[in-house]
Amino acid sequence: MGDPVWVLVMFDLPVKSRGQRKAANDYREMLYEAGFSQVQFSVYAKYLINATGMRSLLPALRGHVPPEGEVRILRLTDEQWAGMYRYYGRGEVPPESTPQQMVLITDEEIAIRAALDPAGRSRGKKK
Repeated sequence: MGDPVWVLVMFDLPVKSRGQRKAANDYREMLYEAGFSQVQFSVYAKYLINATGMRSLLPALRGHVPPEGEVRILRLTDEQWAGMYRYYGRGEVPPESTPQQMVLITDEEIAIRAALDPAGRSRGKKK
C-alpha cells in the first residue's frame, strides 16, 4: 500500500503569448481539479493517504505540461513536510498540517442528515 505522502508540483510555464497563457491556466486548473492546493506561486501540493496514488497522478501531470514548460514533481513524507522551514515576512510560521481524511457518505445518509436540525430533531411539521 504505502505510507502517506505530500506531492509537490513546481513549474515554470511560458506566458508571453495568449496561447501560452491559456495553456498555463489550463495546467493550473487541471491541478485544482486533481485536488492540489496552491502553496506559493507556481507551487502546488496535494496530500495522498497512500503513496501508490502517485501512479494515477503522474500521467495527467506529465500529459498536460505545455510546450516549453518545465515541471518538477517532488514526493515528500509527512515527516519531511513537517520539517520544513516556512517564513512569512520575518516571522516563522508552521507548515500546513496533515488534512483530515475525507469521509464519504451515501445519498441516503445525506437526506437523513438534511432532515435533522443540529439538535438531532426532525425538521418536519409539529404535530
